[in-house]
Amino acid sequence: MATVETRPQLLPELRPEYVPRVERGYRTSVFEWLTTTDHKKIGMLYMVNSFLFFVLGGLLALYMRTELAQPGVQFFDANAYNQLFTIHGTTMIFLFVIPMLAGFGNYIVPLMIGAEDMAFPRINALSFWLLPLGGSVLYSGYLTGGGAAAGGWFSYAPLSQARYTSTGTDLWILGLGIIGTASILGSVNFLVTIFKMRAPGMTMFRLPIFVWTMLVTSLLVLLATPVFTAASLMLFIDRHFGGSFFDPSRGGSAILWQHLFWFFGHPEVYIIILPGMGVVSEILPVFSRKPLFGYKAFVLATVAIGCLSFAVWAHHMFATGTVSLPFFSLMTALISIPTGVKMFNWIATMWRGKIEFTTAMMFAVGFLSMFLIGGITGVFTAAPAVDYALTDTYFVVSHFHYVVYGGSAFAIWGAFYYWFPKMTGRYLDERLGKVHFWTQFVGFNMAFFPMALLGLFGMPRRIADYAPDKGWASLNLIATIGAFILGVSTLIFVVNVIKSLRVGQRAGWDPWEGNTLEWATSSPPPPHNFDHVPEIRSERPLFDLRHGHEPTHDVHGHTVPEDDSVIAGDREPEPEPAP
Repeated sequence: MATVETRPQLLPELRPEYVPRVERGYRTSVFEWLTTTDHKKIGMLYMVNSFLFFVLGGLLALYMRTELAQPGVQFFDANAYNQLFTIHGTTMIFLFVIPMLAGFGNYIVPLMIGAEDMAFPRINALSFWLLPLGGSVLYSGYLTGGGAAAGGWFSYAPLSQARYTSTGTDLWILGLGIIGTASILGSVNFLVTIFKMRAPGMTMFRLPIFVWTMLVTSLLVLLATPVFTAASLMLFIDRHFGGSFFDPSRGGSAILWQHLFWFFGHPEVYIIILPGMGVVSEILPVFSRKPLFGYKAFVLATVAIGCLSFAVWAHHMFATGTVSLPFFSLMTALISIPTGVKMFNWIATMWRGKIEFTTAMMFAVGFLSMFLIGGITGVFTAAPAVDYALTDTYFVVSHFHYVVYGGSAFAIWGAFYYWFPKMTGRYLDERLGKVHFWTQFVGFNMAFFPMALLGLFGMPRRIADYAPDKGWASLNLIATIGAFILGVSTLIFVVNVIKSLRVGQRAGWDPWEGNTLEWATSSPPPPHNFDHVPEIRSERPLFDLRHGHEPTHDVHGHTVPEDDSVIAGDREPEPEPAP
C-alpha cells in the first residue's frame, strides 16, 4: 500500500498536463532506444536483456531437473546434459545476476548522487551492447556440430582441452571475453561517476549504501576480471596454438587453471552479492521507518569483504591437496565476520521499527533468511575435513544457490518492486507481488533444500543419471517440482509488469517516503534528472528535506532561486553562462 504524500510544498506532484509528456519520453522510437546514451534507458535495456537471458537459463534448469526427476535416461544423454549445466551456470552468473544489478546501478546510482548521467555515456552504451553480442556468441555453440560448451561454467582443465571438447568451448571463451570487456568498461564508468560527479555536500561517508556496494563491486570487477581473461587466452592458446599451460601430458598444470579461475571466481561471488546487499540496505530502513543501523560499520564491512575476497579463492581447491589448508580455512572463516556484521545491522535496523510489509520488504526479508542459510552452509565447507566429504556433491550446489539465487535474485525482485514506481511512474500490483513472493519462496526452498540432503546422502553433482537403488529419487522429484513452481513465480512477475505498465496505479515523486536522492525528482525522472537537489547534510538527504531543510543548490552547486518554480519538469533549466 502506498503511503500518502504529505509534503506538497517540498516535492510537488506532477501537474496533470505534464504526466503524458513524461510517459511519451519512454515511448520513443526503436531507433532512439538503440542509440540512446541516457543512463536511465541504458539501465532499462540492461534489465530487459538480463531478464531474457534469465528466462533462457531458467528453461535450461527446468530441462535438467526434468531429466533428474526420476532415475534413468529420459531426455538427454550425458553430453547434452553437460552442455545444459554449463550454459545454465554461465548464463545465470554472467548474463543475468551481474548485468541485472549493473542495470539497476546504471539507472539508480546517478540519481542517488545527484548526477545528470554517467561519466562516459557513450562507453556506457557500448558496455551494454557488448552483452547481447557476447551472449549470442556463447549460445551460438548450439548451432555447431559439436554443440555448446560442456566443461562447466568453471571449464576445468584439462577437460577443456581441444581433444575433449568442441568448438562450443571456443565460443564460450570468446563470448565471456566480450562480456568481461563490457564489465571492465562498466566498472571504470561507475568508479569515475561516483568519485567525480557527486552532488555538493555528498562526501564519501554520505553516499547511500547501494552506491558504496556498487563502488566496491566495480573495484572487484576491475581487479579480478583481467585475471580470468588472461586465463581464457592461455586456454585458447593451448587449444589452437600449441600451448601447454594447462595440459599435464605436455608439462602444464591443470591446477594452475584452478588457481587463476578461482582467483577471479571467488571475488565474482561478491561481485554478485554485494549489490544485492546494497539493495536490501536501501529497502529495510525505508519500510522499517528507521535509519540503517551502523552506517559506518556497514561501509567498513563492505570494504573488508572486498579486500578479503581475494584471500579465499583456494577453499574451492581443498580436495586437490595442493593448497595451504589452515591459511585458506582461516581466511574463509574470517570473511564471515564482516558479513555477520551486516546481518546483525539489518536485524537491528528492523528491531522495534514500524515495519510495513510491502512486497519489496518481503523480498528483502526473504533475502536475509535465504542468504543466512547460504552463508552458514558455506562456513561448514570452510573446514577442510568437512569439505573433503562434501566437495563436488549436491550440498555445494545447494549452498551456492542459496547464496546466489536466495541472495541476489531475491534482492533483484525486491529492487523491482521498490524502484519500479520511480522508473515508470506506476506501482507494481501489490497483491500479485505477494503471490509472486510466496510462490518463489516456496518453490526455491523446495528446489534447493532437498539438494543439501542429497549431498549429505552422497549424490555427486554434474551427473545426468543415477541408480534407482540409491534412494535419491524422492528428493530429486521434490526438487523438480520446486523448480517448476519457481518458473510459475516468474510468469506471475511478468504478468504483474505487463498489467502495471498498462493500468497500474500512478506513483508520485516519493511514494515510499524514501531516504535517498532519487526520490527528489519526478517519476519517471526527466532526461536531465534534476533541476536542483536538496542540500546534502547526511546519508539521508530526503529525510532531512522532509524535516524542514529546503533545497539550496542546483546540480552545479549554484544557489537555487527563492521561488519554488525550478523543479524537475516544471520548466527547462537555464543555460549555463559562457566561461
